[in-house]
Amino acid sequence: KILTVLTLMLSMELNAQSIYDFKVDALTSGTIDFSKFKGKKILIVNTASECGYTPQYEGLESLYKEFKDKKLVIVGVPANQFGGQEPGSNAEIANFCQKNYGVTFPMAAKMVVKGKDISPLFSYLTKEAAKLGVEDPIKWNFTKFLVDKNGKVVKRYAPSTKPIDIEKDILDLL
Repeated sequence: KILTVLTLMLSMELNAQSIYDFKVDALTSGTIDFSKFKGKKILIVNTASECGYTPQYEGLESLYKEFKDKKLVIVGVPANQFGGQEPGSNAEIANFCQKNYGVTFPMAAKMVVKGKDISPLFSYLTKEAAKLGVEDPIKWNFTKFLVDKNGKVVKRYAPSTKPIDIEKDILDLL
């Protein structure tokens, strides 16, 4: 029975028509249900605690605080695929983010964001980025995907793009 439920969930995610079709485990407990973000802008970022871009957590938190009341959600997604820069457990990652950057935006549990075992969420984001003309969109930690209020991926940002540099695009969607 559990296998049937898991197979059904995987099938739903593989056939996802929208970002709102996804549910992922949260970093500390529970689930992040993207359907609860309908009508909001979403910035999804694959993160790592030991990366040269890790200080971007500060900018992401600033964006979140500034725009969360204007319907912006940021979702951080830790991944350990690039240089082994996210070796910690989910609890260690949560502690690091809170202690060092005061992160209050939703964080997903660690997942695979590229390659053979790519998570269904990032498989979807990759396919949507390809529709925007972005091939191989996830090259390193802190790649960002901006989703509009209708659930459509509208932009992909390179890891080097600072959160402050995304502010104009967020304002354009408001």
